[in-house]
Amino acid sequence: MPEYREKLWPTPWIYLSSLLLVPASILVLAPVSMPAGIATGVVLYLGVIGALSLTAPVVEVAGGRLRAGRAEIELSHTGEAVAFDPAAARVQRGTGLDARAFLVIRGWIGPVVRIPVVDEADPTPYWLVSTRRPKELAAAINGSRRPE
Repeated sequence: MPEYREKLWPTPWIYLSSLLLVPASILVLAPVSMPAGIATGVVLYLGVIGALSLTAPVVEVAGGRLRAGRAEIELSHTGEAVAFDPAAARVQRGTGLDARAFLVIRGWIGPVVRIPVVDEADPTPYWLVSTRRPKELAAAINGSRRPE
């Protein structure tokens, strides 16, 4: 049983704003064929929504491991996780970002958790992971860490 699990689904406004693909397709294809414009818009909308939903990464803490998207790390190789609210997270994703960091961030999720990597063989200084519940994720990581 995972100690923490979250799927980083797109927010509702992403689904709503993607609906603009339908009228845009109609405008482009209306001179050729109105039904083709409608069909193309619907197919594009469903494709975008399907891609966003199917590729939404999972963040999970279980069995002494952190999984973020396709990547995993033993929690014994991590330091103290720190949660950042949306305002502080903006700095972490922007001017405070190390180019070597491993990122699993989504623009529609404000808060992030920074997880230092203490394994000297790993060139990655830290992981930066988006989450809607930063304090819970940081607590799950910090509570599950086992020193080597």
